[in-house]
Amino acid sequence: MTDEPIIKFDKVIKRFGDLTVLNELDFEVKKGEKVSIIGPSGSGKSTVLRILMTLEGINGGVVTVNGEPLWHEKGPDGTLKPASEAHLHKMRAQLGMVFQQFNLFPHMTVLRNITEAPVKVLGLSKQEARQRAEELLELVGLADQAQKYPHQLSGGQQQRVGIARALAMRPNILLFDEPTSALDPELVGEVLNVIGKLAHEHDLTMLLVTHEMRFAREISDRVCFFDQGRIREEGAPEELFTDPSEERTREFLQAVLDS
Repeated sequence: MTDEPIIKFDKVIKRFGDLTVLNELDFEVKKGEKVSIIGPSGSGKSTVLRILMTLEGINGGVVTVNGEPLWHEKGPDGTLKPASEAHLHKMRAQLGMVFQQFNLFPHMTVLRNITEAPVKVLGLSKQEARQRAEELLELVGLADQAQKYPHQLSGGQQQRVGIARALAMRPNILLFDEPTSALDPELVGEVLNVIGKLAHEHDLTMLLVTHEMRFAREISDRVCFFDQGRIREEGAPEELFTDPSEERTREFLQAVLDS
C-alpha cells in the first residue's frame, strides 16, 4: 500500500430533501487497503458507495478517486466545475460494485451476464471476454454453471456471479454493499469465502459495507464506524472490536453482536 489515498471524501455533504445523510464527511482509503464500513441503518454507509459509483450526486465538498475529482472537472483556470457525463463515465470505469440484490440480467446466461459489459464498454473481443469470464467463474467456484440462467442458481451462486461480473470490468476499486443481506443464512458463508479470497490473494482496493462483524474483523485493514453521516470511530479491527474508545461504538457493537 502507498500513502496516497485512492479514495478521498473532503467535507462531503449529501442531502435527501431535508435529511442530511452525509454531514461534511472526511474519509480516505489508501491504494490496496481493505476497509469495512459498519454502523446503524441510515448512518450513510451505502450512500458512500452510491456516490462513488455516480448513482447519487453530492451537495457539497469534493470526492477524489485516484487523484482526480469524481463529481467535478477542473476548468481552464483551475477552478472546479460540475462534471460532464463523459467525465463521470471515465471515472466510473475504475470502480466495480457488488449490490445487495444481485441485479443479474434474467434473460442472459451466467456467461453472457459476465461478458456483456466487457465487450460493449471495454471493447474486448468476444473470445477475450469469454476467456476472462471463464477464469473468473473458476475463481468464484462456478466454472460448471456458465450456461445456466440466473433463476436456475441459488442466491449465493447468483451473488458470486455478481462478484465475477464486477471483476470482469478490471476495476481498481471493488465496492460491496451488504453483499450477503439478501441471502438465506446457510448461503452467506459461500459468498464471504469468495470475498475473503479476493481480499487475501488479490491486490484490489476493497470497500465493504457490511453487517457481518466477524467477517469485517477477519478481512479488514481498517474498520470505520459511521453514525449520523460521519465517522464516529475508526481503527484496526482488533482495536475497534475489542476496545472501542467511543461509547456510541460500544453500544452499537453490543447490540449487533448480542443479536
